[in-house]
Amino acid sequence: MKAEESPKDPAEEPLEPHEGERTYKGPPLGEVLEFMRLLWAVDHGLQSTSKRMESTLGLTGPQRLVIRLVGRFPGITAGMLAQILHVHPSTLTGVLKRLEKRGLLERKSDPLDGRKALFSLTEEGRALDIPSEGTVEASVQRVLSRMSRNRILATQDVLTALAQELGGVPMPEVEFDETGARKPTTR
Repeated sequence: MKAEESPKDPAEEPLEPHEGERTYKGPPLGEVLEFMRLLWAVDHGLQSTSKRMESTLGLTGPQRLVIRLVGRFPGITAGMLAQILHVHPSTLTGVLKRLEKRGLLERKSDPLDGRKALFSLTEEGRALDIPSEGTVEASVQRVLSRMSRNRILATQDVLTALAQELGGVPMPEVEFDETGARKPTTR
């Protein structure tokens, strides 16, 4: 490099598209803006698919995710669901109430702590706890099936780091078993 040339900022270099990907047809955005553009596209796709799911399946994307998680962890608390979903428990209150009102979720008091409610699927809820076309989950499954394990793990690492940076994913402090119960802390 000549002395008068300044080094190029890697964030300003255009990204090379992967095979089969549509590319942006405009001036180079640089790595950061291109990544943000794609995040917005994913967010828009999630919102659009959620609305379409509501009209075709009768469940929004978040409602279906709650159904799938409660199906995986019967007897889960709202707090544990919130932790899995990286949201404040109050954010889930409306979703849980709507699913309960529709007869898809059943709420029982925790026999060990009466202040907590335990959620399970009703028979009608279990009927919806299956893979379905036209869902966000089906789209994610199709994409993941085309990716290598290393690429999936690398993408999860980037998304986790970004969520942590944005405050959406706290650093793990406690561990949970397959039922969603806290594991004893070992020090």
